Amino acid sequence: MAKFIYRMENILNLQTKLEDEAKIQLTMANNILRNEQQKLKRINKDIETYEDEIRGYSMSVLDVQELKRCNDAIAVKKMEAEEQKKTIERAQKNADKAMHKVREAMLKRKTQEILKEKAFEEFKREVNEEEKKEIDQVVSYQYNGKIEEGD
Repeated sequence: MAKFIYRMENILNLQTKLEDEAKIQLTMANNILRNEQQKLKRINKDIETYEDEIRGYSMSVLDVQELKRCNDAIAVKKMEAEEQKKTIERAQKNADKAMHKVREAMLKRKTQEILKEKAFEEFKREVNEEEKKEIDQVVSYQYNGKIEEGD
């Protein structure tokens, strides 16, 4: 029996590798995005902590320097939060680009797999036709041999 060999197997393998690499890049981009989001959460938590301190000072003995320090710290943390939001936006864009690359790579790989399946179906059809021809020849030979024996 004939063996099926897909002519473009190396292209399919390359597409699979490219898809795997794109998935790795997506994972890394998502990890970076998650880390940046965690940084923003910590900054917001710091802001809440300073605000709690201010509320605590307003209920106890008034320490103007501590209030000023907390207010300054809140202002700095809010600026950090705004910068962090911009960083998160960039990380989100990178993650979106990586997802787009994964989708493209998957599409190309799936296209190659479909082409391979079609080529395999064509191969099976050709093998079937060859087998039919051989069977027809054997039957014809046997039939013709019997007719000649009968003469």
